[in-house]
Amino acid sequence: MSPHSARKTVPQTTGSAEIPDRLYFRIGDVARICAVEPYVLRFWETQFPTLKPNKGGTGQRLYRRREVELALRIKQLVHQEGYTLAGARQALESAPRPRVKQGVLPLSSEQAQKRLDTATAVIGRARNELRDLARQLAVQEPTVHRRRTRMATFQRPPEPLLPL
Repeated sequence: MSPHSARKTVPQTTGSAEIPDRLYFRIGDVARICAVEPYVLRFWETQFPTLKPNKGGTGQRLYRRREVELALRIKQLVHQEGYTLAGARQALESAPRPRVKQGVLPLSSEQAQKRLDTATAVIGRARNELRDLARQLAVQEPTVHRRRTRMATFQRPPEPLLPL
């Protein structure tokens, strides 16, 4: 087994299942992790409003890590703790939600203001560069006076791409 083919796994607290360290999971992957059939996951999507995977360009469901964790939690509530689906939905809605992602510390107001100022400066520089480019593209080339033929047509000067 090569080092590139090995997947890093992170143990979960919601059961003995381990979730691979990936950005997106297909429904078959989530079904294997949760040890349920894919149709069960599709049904749970109709019963739990928070379980909404993205859909790719082909319409295939793409679950993120938090949705996989939610599916594991639903399975634990329904299969192990004996909740009905309505009861599991209530338990999930009333559970306190973490305000900060794991491993990410909240920013102080000073740090947040500094980041905002940096982002504003970057956007301002980009805007100025785009305006300069628009001005350069709007400059008309010098015309060469030639005799017109009978079939000559009149063309309007091109509109600038961006308003100046």
